[in-house]
Amino acid sequence: MQRSILSIALATLAVAFVAPVQAITPVKRVDPVYPSEAARAGTQGFVEVEYTVEGGKVANVSVLNAKPARTFESAAVRAVKQWQFASGSTGRGKVRLDFSL
Repeated sequence: MQRSILSIALATLAVAFVAPVQAITPVKRVDPVYPSEAARAGTQGFVEVEYTVEGGKVANVSVLNAKPARTFESAAVRAVKQWQFASGSTGRGKVRLDFSL
């Protein structure tokens, strides 16, 4: 019984002391290009993305939410992939990119 409680306590401490991933901000931010079809149609919306930075460069970008769907996602992802961070930076971030005319 004591061994079980000790194991749970150690596991809890291990989780508590894992270093958190820090949110970081870009030193160079590229704005997305407004898709021409959306501009012609007068469509407005937003895209929320999450990104991972490794060594100062964007390694991964994931779309979390977008309205309207399949309209602005590609432009948002292309833009965020071009962002630059301080040399050697590592972390995660989330951002909402608004598309309005």
